[in-house]
Amino acid sequence: VQLQASGGGLVQAGGSLRLSCAASGRTFSRYGMGWFRQAPGKEREFVAYISWSGGSTYYADSVKGRFTISRDNAKKTVSLQMNSLKPEDTAVYYCAADGSGMVTTSAHEYDYWGQGTQVTVSS
Repeated sequence: VQLQASGGGLVQAGGSLRLSCAASGRTFSRYGMGWFRQAPGKEREFVAYISWSGGSTYYADSVKGRFTISRDNAKKTVSLQMNSLKPEDTAVYYCAADGSGMVTTSAHEYDYWGQGTQVTVSS
């Protein structure tokens, strides 16, 4: 599975952005998908997860109620709708694919990674 993230940009605090991750490969629908982010000088952290069917989602406490993850298996895409953005959301955001079939919040458990897209939230 190859992943390509897009949709990042510069937005003011309180604004919204929608990130997308396009996948190639016939087995996309078998993978749970996650979004992670990494701010300068910090470790990569989990943001959100969605199961292969889209029936289960899981969020980091820091984004719960503000971010929504979704997927379209027919289009081989996964999206992250980010609302009420805060300056502390500034980071490079990565999409990743996990074949374990379980909710996975650890970056090292993921099998494939996209290249990342920069999100900058100004105060």
